[in-house]
Amino acid sequence: MAELKRYLEKPVFGLDIGTRSIVGTVGYLKNDTFIVLAQRVKEHETRAMLDGQIHDIKKVGAAIEQVKKELEEALSMELENVCIAAAGRVLRTVTINVEQEFQTERSVTEEDVYALASLGVEKAYEEFLKNHEEYDMKFYCVGYSVIHYYMNHYQIGNLEGHKARVIGADMIATFLPDDVVDGLYKAVEYAGLQVVNLTLEPIAAIQVAIPEMYRMLNMALVDVGAGTSDISITKDGSIVAYGMIPTAGDSLTETIARHCLVDFQTAETIKRSATEKDSVSYRDIMGIEQVITAEEILKVAEPEILAMTKQVSDKIKELNGGKPVSAVFVVGGGGKIPTYTDRLAEELGIQVQRVAVRGEEVMQKITFCEEDARKDSLLVTPIGICLSYYEQSNNFIFVTFNEERIKLYDNSKLAVVDAAMQAGFPNDGLFPKRGKELNYTVNGTARLLRGELGEAAQILVNGTEADIHTRIAANDMIQVKESTAGAAASLELQQIPEFAGRLNIFVNERQVELPVFASVNGALQSGFYDIRDQDKIEMLNFYTVGQIIEFMDVILEPEMNIYVNNKVADRDTKVYENFSVIWTMEELNLSEVIEEVKEAAKRGEFYETAYEDPLHEDFSYEETVYGEESGYGEGAEEEPEREEPADGDVTENEAEKAPEAFFTEMTIIVNKSPITLKGKEHYIFVDIFDYIDIDLSKPQGSTIVTEINGRTAQYMEALHDGDVIEVYWRK
Repeated sequence: MAELKRYLEKPVFGLDIGTRSIVGTVGYLKNDTFIVLAQRVKEHETRAMLDGQIHDIKKVGAAIEQVKKELEEALSMELENVCIAAAGRVLRTVTINVEQEFQTERSVTEEDVYALASLGVEKAYEEFLKNHEEYDMKFYCVGYSVIHYYMNHYQIGNLEGHKARVIGADMIATFLPDDVVDGLYKAVEYAGLQVVNLTLEPIAAIQVAIPEMYRMLNMALVDVGAGTSDISITKDGSIVAYGMIPTAGDSLTETIARHCLVDFQTAETIKRSATEKDSVSYRDIMGIEQVITAEEILKVAEPEILAMTKQVSDKIKELNGGKPVSAVFVVGGGGKIPTYTDRLAEELGIQVQRVAVRGEEVMQKITFCEEDARKDSLLVTPIGICLSYYEQSNNFIFVTFNEERIKLYDNSKLAVVDAAMQAGFPNDGLFPKRGKELNYTVNGTARLLRGELGEAAQILVNGTEADIHTRIAANDMIQVKESTAGAAASLELQQIPEFAGRLNIFVNERQVELPVFASVNGALQSGFYDIRDQDKIEMLNFYTVGQIIEFMDVILEPEMNIYVNNKVADRDTKVYENFSVIWTMEELNLSEVIEEVKEAAKRGEFYETAYEDPLHEDFSYEETVYGEESGYGEGAEEEPEREEPADGDVTENEAEKAPEAFFTEMTIIVNKSPITLKGKEHYIFVDIFDYIDIDLSKPQGSTIVTEINGRTAQYMEALHDGDVIEVYWRK
């Protein structure tokens, strides 16, 4: 055991967890030779596994623990990590092409090749999920092989070291249900071991049975175990397909048990004797001593051998494009029964010499340190499991997330967020959550105010502060405290833009500022009102005369007259920005008002301001307000200082003497009759009273109505050619 002392630094522990037995192998790779330090075999005492599926985790775990202890005693070392392989029960495969482009042409590294393979596995998994939506169970990738590599779209044997801009690969990935994979992991954990690599049994077997130099040939490897027959196909230097049938050595044992009326274990002994002895004696369930010859055993098993080899042949042809392969290597204990290889050759239609059991013949580069080591086909897969460790990294890792142990597919880019998703941690629990939003409308337009952001999730990886992008590795301890929600959105009515400013009006020729109010869900509210979700807000850009009276805290005598913009009004009349309100015991003489307006216009004592017509919301017009801010009439401010006319300007007196070239004519329609206005350069509304026959000094109704183009007219607004005007007394 001198080699053991020299190379104990990184030994590999491989377990072949089979339906009939468990084989443990410990060794290491030196150059291109694998050194087997020790091997131990433990058969299941009961049928704890069927067809490659673990049925009793504790019993299988106990058998693994026994193998582990025997190896530890033989090697005087402690085993903690293990490589395992899964049988192809309910196996599904996906063939995929993957490419990766670099920013510039550069040398391909080993890491690049591995990243390409990882990308291919991810792509294969996405393809698998897309094409197998009918499965309720969860599947895991348990192995993959690269069929061909490509450099700049040309096929190449090995990418590493070459310069390339684009690298690619044709790959085959294999998937198994979660219950198969999970059962293997739990049984291994029960024995106190941690999985560091998981592969597929046919992948492991081919590592030993078919060296790369032979993979140019179109060959098949059949690993005949107890519960399953796993198949792989090689061609053009690569493994191109995997398959499985759920029939193997146990089906032969069951046939013998029924024929001999014995239990399964006794039947297994009888089956094995057929390859070693001419006859075997046994005691049946009645206690009668019986003897059966090897010839009779084979005769009893022949129908099952035929059925099994036909299924294997059919699967080989299916995986090989409908054609038989050139040769078949058989490994595993189930394929050692006489006539198996002959029947398989017949079913495939190839020479019997090209179907053979492979054992010691394929172990030329394997050295056994133990003198009594058995070199047969039963040990091909266990050694291949160890060799697979050097070919590809583990497909799964385990981490602890909030004290729960979870399994993750290892794509070499795992982060905290991947563990959170696998653990079912709520996605919004990782990111700061906003408080409740506020939805409301202003003048029919929807508004939304978002709540405040809360605090992000608190994340620790192995006790160190981290974030969702922090990379994780096997056995990491991850703790995540869920993020919090921020304060709910809140807003006072006065904070919306439409609420800004004041409403300015003139009451009895004095400017008055009024606070702006709004109607919320039909109720009048001040600026201090807290807006609630789904509130309907209508901004009030007017006061009624009654609201103005109430705000100013005045008392009007019942007989008082109310005027708004010099028109008879009442307490319900709406008053908008810069409107004039008058309440007086006297009746206003509208003819005098019009004359005052005309005179003021001649003196230039007015300015123009654009307002929205309160009665016609779709129309904006120019309302003329004369005088200074205080309004008009006796209470007006001093007449503004006139500026001297600049050179070339026409003064008022000069205009009267100016030639008719300065004047314009304009035709308008008044009370459905055309009227031509003459003698001025510009015309305003009050000018029409010089052309129509209406006596304003003698009221003939409650108020006089003045309209222009279908809306209420303002005395000082400009007239335009073609305007349609109505002037009449309202009865």
